[in-house]
Amino acid sequence: MSEKLSPSPFFPIQAALFEASLAFLAILLGWMFGQNPMETLRLNPRAILLGMLAVLPLLGLLLACERVPWRPIREVRRVLDDLVVPMFKNCSWDEVAGIALLAGLGEELLFRGLFQAALADWTGDFLPHSPSGAMAGDWIALGIVAILFGLLHAVNIGYAMLAILMGLYLGWLWMATHNLVVPIVAHAVYDFVALVYLLRGHKAEATPK
Repeated sequence: MSEKLSPSPFFPIQAALFEASLAFLAILLGWMFGQNPMETLRLNPRAILLGMLAVLPLLGLLLACERVPWRPIREVRRVLDDLVVPMFKNCSWDEVAGIALLAGLGEELLFRGLFQAALADWTGDFLPHSPSGAMAGDWIALGIVAILFGLLHAVNIGYAMLAILMGLYLGWLWMATHNLVVPIVAHAVYDFVALVYLLRGHKAEATPK
């Protein structure tokens, strides 16, 4: 049986600073290499609504994983129970919401706003200068960045696979809407709802009957 982590009393601040640092890193790298990660960041009610609707397939995937008996998926739940839930169990809902929002902002600025956009431009330079060539560059960038997103979330094989799927979906959202706000909202809302779902389940199990 795996030993569960004891949360640091400073975890909410540490997590928030880490996620915020990803946004800062995206902006810094973008400035250094001439790629503005906020170029397609357009905050408006329509983008927020699209982002909130776009989270539904992700939540469906979360619920499906709860019912899939496949061993790698069960290992994902074990990791969440043993590593993620203990870190967040003493956080208030406001703190969870703040961390989720910063995670959506920081990770989407870095992976979609910077890496995917830059890679799409770079691969497009080596492909025929035509609409089909540009589209191929977009899809190549989507796949590479999704794999990178999964590898950097590779707590185990199952978790990496789910992160790659999520990276593909979020990257496609950005490509389809040309507005980074949509995947930011979807990412942040998913993280918040998933954490609330996991934490409420553990609190219910811990409540004496």
